Amino acid sequence: MLVEIHMLQNYAPSNLNRDDTGSPKQCMFGGFPRARISSQCLKRSIRQSDFFQTNLKEIGIGIRTRKMPEIVKKQLIEQGISEEFAEAAAKKATGFGNKEGKEQKDKLITKQIMFFSPKDIEKITAILKERIEAAKDLDSFKKISVKDLIKKFKESNIIAITPDIALFGRMITSDAFVDIEASMQVAHAISTNKLEPEFDFFTAIDDESDRMENMEEAGAGMIGDVEYNSSCFYKYFSFDINGFLDNMSGSVEKTEYNKLLLNVFQSFLEGVIYSNPSGKQNTFAAHQKPSIILIEFKDKKIPVSYANAFIKPAVPFGKQDLIENSVEKFIKHVNQIVKKFNIEAKNRIWFASREFENISSQAPENVEICEDIKELMEKSKNALKVK
Repeated sequence: MLVEIHMLQNYAPSNLNRDDTGSPKQCMFGGFPRARISSQCLKRSIRQSDFFQTNLKEIGIGIRTRKMPEIVKKQLIEQGISEEFAEAAAKKATGFGNKEGKEQKDKLITKQIMFFSPKDIEKITAILKERIEAAKDLDSFKKISVKDLIKKFKESNIIAITPDIALFGRMITSDAFVDIEASMQVAHAISTNKLEPEFDFFTAIDDESDRMENMEEAGAGMIGDVEYNSSCFYKYFSFDINGFLDNMSGSVEKTEYNKLLLNVFQSFLEGVIYSNPSGKQNTFAAHQKPSIILIEFKDKKIPVSYANAFIKPAVPFGKQDLIENSVEKFIKHVNQIVKKFNIEAKNRIWFASREFENISSQAPENVEICEDIKELMEKSKNALKVK
């Protein structure tokens, strides 16, 4: 089964996802410049959301880091290993982060950033602790080959895949860990409207200087500018249910599939709906919610993004605002694509946060309309259950 989530979300002035110069990310689409939020940014905001973290805490949440050796060192010390041995063991752990099994010289970090499950780190810690206890002294422990430690790690039959790793995948060069094909595809969000960049010139007043009688000290303590824009974004997510369950097959019993799937999907969907990227939020506080959500459940894996609805940018005109024009374009495009390509869906579920004026059809054809997010969740769960 394939589940696709389509959203239109309008943001107030913001800089949600910056490039290397500090400007909001952008791209060309349909021959026009568009605002953009990268897929990496969207995935992180969802993965770090309270909904995702809290709901999946008992199942286990992965950690994406280069500091695994530091975590191993801390765990070893907590288990009674001396600082000296724990430091040497952490040095060995750095070798788990590259194909050659080579220890890093300077810092207790891996060569590449990696996605670990809690059990991955526990296994590495346990193997190192076992070798420490078997070693005659520190020098003999330091002579142990990292490749031998990795071999021992791989011989363990414990499969430790967390839902976030199963969703977003894991691609690393180290032989110690199995690569995981992502079951969730996330598109870069692009604006339905043409990008109109703006700049905020700001000043910071020194409180003490402002109180001084000497006017030579008066004025700004700092000046600068920040780029921002206000855009309506189309967001698209494609969830391969069978791929997800295959990824989790060694970590969960088949009898628990439905429970796991419903929990993960609800946590992900809540993260999509309620979380926003964190970029410059202290400056702009752009916390707007989606205007429309369309969820499609397909037996056949025919993924379809409706981004081409906005080849010609949406614009406000007459009494129709930007969101209304975006929704009108979206509905028209969905109906055309579904009809022209005979795309079948087991269920199509529709939610709109408001009644849109001047739109002849308030929803695409053949959809179940939800009055609120609670109903959207319930209908989604009923459509999602697997045998």
